[in-house]
Amino acid sequence: MEIIKVWIEEGCVTCGNSEEVCPEIFEIDIESGTAIVKDSDDFTVYSEKIRLAAESCPVGVIKFEES
Repeated sequence: MEIIKVWIEEGCVTCGNSEEVCPEIFEIDIESGTAIVKDSDDFTVYSEKIRLAAESCPVGVIKFEES
């Protein structure tokens, strides 16, 4: 299945895990104090890394949608 959408729900503790696992998609935003999802036209290229970031998120706030 292809990942078509990625988002981060409220509750991010800015541990840096997502950015470390998949810097192509995730970034820590110092101003907002949370991780953000970078714009991407094709999340499927990084599907494995996105899934790993979501699975290893200590607070479970990384979500994605598959088609």
